[in-house]
Amino acid sequence: MPKTLTSNSLADGRFDKQDFIYIASDDEYRCPAGQRAIKRFTTIEAGMMLDVYWTSACPHCPIKARCTPSPYRRIRRWKHEAVLEAMQQRLDRQPEMMRVRRQTVEHPFGTIKYWMGWTHFLTKTLARVRTEMSLHVLAYNLKRVMRILGIGGLMRAMSAWAA
Repeated sequence: MPKTLTSNSLADGRFDKQDFIYIASDDEYRCPAGQRAIKRFTTIEAGMMLDVYWTSACPHCPIKARCTPSPYRRIRRWKHEAVLEAMQQRLDRQPEMMRVRRQTVEHPFGTIKYWMGWTHFLTKTLARVRTEMSLHVLAYNLKRVMRILGIGGLMRAMSAWAA
């Protein structure tokens, strides 16, 4: 799955997080101006542990206007972001993987969402939503098997499995 890009910086003509190079051995970022953005603190936002980095050179940086309107450009890095970066590298090497994923995985979810009426789940709490989703997936799988094997084929397969 591709890494999501949620920053408005690029849309506003400023540097995006991708323009900052993470140096794992030093646990710091290199900014587009060549300055070191070091880890300042760790925080938890929306249940995710994030490290926050910035450089002290921001206020006097000659390209600051292309970077941030704030006094300092802060870069947030999720504790498990290396996993996302490894996946993005695999996708960059094999872009056809997303085409295959769309053909095999997203079609069933689109179909299920269509059956649900393009709406939200009818239950609340994670356990109940899991149950509701499991029922949707079961219905999808049964309808798919019936379409492939037919009702008689499905009944024979179920009888053979139960025996």
